[in-house]
Amino acid sequence: MSPEEEARRAALPEAARRALAEADARRAAGLADPDLPTELGGRDGPEPVRYGDWEKKGLAIDF
Repeated sequence: MSPEEEARRAALPEAARRALAEADARRAAGLADPDLPTELGGRDGPEPVRYGDWEKKGLAIDF
């Protein structure tokens, strides 16, 4: 963390500092590599749920 960021956080109320510390901890826990099993028979390319479109054999289906 940069010195400017540390100074800005020090000027915050105690509750805000606790909230920022909790958010940093959650962010660090979320960045950890989860031990998920490899998907078998999954789709190639980007996940279609992200874009709201499903394409199968050249046909696009919007839900």
